[in-house]
Amino acid sequence: MEDDRFEKSSQVKSGSTSSPDSSIGGVLEPSYYGDEVDPRSVPQRVWDSFKRDPTLYATPKGVVGSNGRVFDAEMAAHRTADSPLARKLKGRHLQMIAIGGSIGTGLFVASGKALAQGGPASLLIAYTLIGTMLYCTVHALGEMAVLFPVAGSFSAYSTRFLDPAWGFTMGWNYAMQWLVILPLEIVAAAITVEYWPSGISPAVWVTIFLILIICINLCGVRGYGEAEFVFSIIKVIAIIAFIILGIILDVGGGANGEYIGGRFWHNPGAFNNGLRGLCSVFVTAAFAFGGTELVGLAAAETANPRKSLPTAVKQVFWRICLFYIVSLTLVGLLVPYTESRLLGDSSSDAKASPFVIAIKNAGITGFDSVMNVVIMISVLSVGNSSVYGSSRTLAALAEQGQAFSMLAYIDRQGRPLVAIGVASMFGLLAYLAASKEVNTVFIWMQALSGLSSIFTWGSICLAHIRFRRAWRLQGNSLSDLAFRSQPGVVGSWIGFIFVILILAAQFWTGFSPVTPNGGEPIVGAAARTQSFFESYLCAPIVLTFYLVYKFVRKTKIMRAKDMDLVTGRRELNLKELIAEEECERSNWPKWKKAYKFFC
Repeated sequence: MEDDRFEKSSQVKSGSTSSPDSSIGGVLEPSYYGDEVDPRSVPQRVWDSFKRDPTLYATPKGVVGSNGRVFDAEMAAHRTADSPLARKLKGRHLQMIAIGGSIGTGLFVASGKALAQGGPASLLIAYTLIGTMLYCTVHALGEMAVLFPVAGSFSAYSTRFLDPAWGFTMGWNYAMQWLVILPLEIVAAAITVEYWPSGISPAVWVTIFLILIICINLCGVRGYGEAEFVFSIIKVIAIIAFIILGIILDVGGGANGEYIGGRFWHNPGAFNNGLRGLCSVFVTAAFAFGGTELVGLAAAETANPRKSLPTAVKQVFWRICLFYIVSLTLVGLLVPYTESRLLGDSSSDAKASPFVIAIKNAGITGFDSVMNVVIMISVLSVGNSSVYGSSRTLAALAEQGQAFSMLAYIDRQGRPLVAIGVASMFGLLAYLAASKEVNTVFIWMQALSGLSSIFTWGSICLAHIRFRRAWRLQGNSLSDLAFRSQPGVVGSWIGFIFVILILAAQFWTGFSPVTPNGGEPIVGAAARTQSFFESYLCAPIVLTFYLVYKFVRKTKIMRAKDMDLVTGRRELNLKELIAEEECERSNWPKWKKAYKFFC
């Protein structure tokens, strides 16, 4: 009977039968019982949902894999027509992932140490420059993701437009980044709870947070999207509230009525540690924006990426301007870089948050606890994203023959179950929080993932440059693109150059680290060597992956005239869509046209 039902489901999936309620964004969801009433009990439905669905794939079978081979293009449409792995996220989910996806301890806490190392001017300059780079990078990613919305998109684009060996390297680089981040973030969440003394072992909080993150991801991509939607709203509200309060405090609206203005830019000053201080903040700012590229990864599971993704990509502009630049400008006005509390004890220490320090200095009590809750939510949000990002990337690698085939197991709810299980297993490393050696272990775990996002961003920019060249050489025009990057190829070159500068700055500050005020200087060859590898360990690992794979598989750099720009592409009646959108835009008032240009 089960086999008969499955045969019927295949007919439904191939387009012969459908249920009116199974459509999301105009795309059919799988219906294993057609128009019949499902006879199973609720427990049986839950159990059956974990069974493997042979029609679901993380990457369409027409997409070039990391091994340089093209999968069967003839079966691509049949294999991907009803995949819920590519259809569950809505526009609001994608927009909040774009707005709040990377807002975490990099902004709330690490910016404090950056302020101490470089001063308020360095903080503002570095975050502005990195924000500009990310704006260009995300637009390049959006252009390719709308055309090729596939899971594991970064490795797929690197494979298609750069080199199959580099695609393999970027796939594993991205997977390892998120696998390592999960236990780090869970421990960070446990540390934030210790802000309120309770006498409860950190292992208890680790257990609670790990189970919460796993449960969210077992709810499928919709569960991930809803969780990130809520987390992002909380973070956005917290930042907007701080901006309003910060402006009031700076102009003398605090409890003591003292006008602050730009006092701390003059004394102790705008810069600290000169050019080296600026470079150290440059690196911190780059890490603070990590996770922005998840918008491209999530495009593979969006109901209508042609409509939702461009909106989400454009909103990165507002996140950079409002949430980073404006809030950090106020931080630099309200907190001097000589403030000793900025150093803190860990990357998740709320006491070291310049946001908390600014409010405490104004004589406002209770805000530190509120901010600590926001920091904890931000940390859990990153942990949630780590399971999502690593599981989708591992599933895509497995389907392309670059990881154990069992990782490609996707059930009837579109969940890559085995990959989620593997990612969750890495979360068990968080129990090291109770160990005396936790600091040493976690320093080297952070080193493994330290530069991963930087390499990913550089690959996206370079892949976009090569894609545009191939697009032109093969007789296509820019008007044929479903979404076009606003900064274009120039923006991708700007992003790529900035990535090179970040790597150079990290190399320099790794060998010659900046010592914040009151910090212990690093002296001696052994200490400096350790400091360098703590900052740069990811680079030799990436290089090793690339060279070994290239030597074994004998891959070649892709030539523009030979790039495959057809298979795996989501087909759209572009002319009809554009005509319809232009007709709609012509009726918009001027304010809406200006708003939609940026949003």
